[in-house]
Amino acid sequence: MVGQKSAILVAGGAGFIGSHTAKLLKQTGYLPVVLDDLVTGNRWAAGFGPFIEGSIDDLPLLGKICRKFQIEAAILFAAHAYVGESARLPGKYYRNNVCASIGFLDGLLSAGVKKLVFSSSCSIYGNQSASLIGEDAPKNPLSPYAETKLIIENVLRWYNSAYSLRSVCLRYFNAAGADSDGDIGEWHEPETHLIPLAIGAALGGPPLRVFGDDYPTPDGTAVRDYVHVTDLADAHIRALQYLTEGGSAAQFNCGSGTGHSVRQVIEMVKSVSGEGVPFELSPRREGDAPSLVADATRVREVLNWVPRHSSLRTVCETAWQWYSKFRLVRAGLDLSNLHHALTSGGGIRSTATSAQVDRGQFDRGQVDRGQVDRAEMPLRIRAED
Repeated sequence: MVGQKSAILVAGGAGFIGSHTAKLLKQTGYLPVVLDDLVTGNRWAAGFGPFIEGSIDDLPLLGKICRKFQIEAAILFAAHAYVGESARLPGKYYRNNVCASIGFLDGLLSAGVKKLVFSSSCSIYGNQSASLIGEDAPKNPLSPYAETKLIIENVLRWYNSAYSLRSVCLRYFNAAGADSDGDIGEWHEPETHLIPLAIGAALGGPPLRVFGDDYPTPDGTAVRDYVHVTDLADAHIRALQYLTEGGSAAQFNCGSGTGHSVRQVIEMVKSVSGEGVPFELSPRREGDAPSLVADATRVREVLNWVPRHSSLRTVCETAWQWYSKFRLVRAGLDLSNLHHALTSGGGIRSTATSAQVDRGQFDRGQVDRGQVDRAEMPLRIRAED
């Protein structure tokens, strides 16, 4: 039963949403065990429990992790997530997001783990005419990335009926914001998300590109539903609790239910930063919908989930605090600047449990659950980690 100090395997827990979820798991009494290959994740973000660097479809490694830490349930974040790249390199996305994810599911089942929360996406809906998108809306993925998410949702449906693997699929809308304590935040290379790009422009980076100002929206720019990453982390924990209490397989939209245009985001970043946000107008991008906003009624009713941090001001304020704290100036969001900020002036410290566990330690049987439970130590984030 998931409860105090129950171990949760967080696959992709060194990424943006995964790291925030790991932190909240730690704060609410779970032991997050992070598995990440660090292809796109960041080692400095994985500081809230034991960390294992490895692939999610390494079945022998998965078996050892599940046995060593007595894993009760898993959360699957790990995936490639660039829409444009997926159209250019579809094979990369099907191999990783589909084949590797199925390997992960098989590894869980082999270890007797039958509860999973899956990181899905609103992109499975494609363009919709409805002002609010509910879970039963038609599915029309417009990219290989979106299609891989829908494929895994369908795989999970069959794995539930065949193998009793119960899952909750959380369909995120636009994840944004950052940890209010400033410990972790959004970092992608390259960055494609509107709010960090707007902040980058405010910090002296390249001007923001605004794609289209002739949409049928109040100000002509595209409208999206921004949901704070901390609220998304809370949704994952509620989904785990739901499964633990016997809840059946389910799919939920996770969004604030309120849409904001690109121009509104620009104005909010200007307001919270006190800086201008230079931008350039560009033509619409093919496939971009005028408006995508969640109908989040179902998740509110079933999981009692309320997005308490998802006002546009809070989203932009926490994101601004994260980026400006590390003085990401001039280069826009340059990783070398981030590493310098993390290592200069004594670095930053966290009270999180930090224990890096490598494959060799598992193979030699040198790590047990008790060691991790006793490993309450400050985390010093270093560039070389």
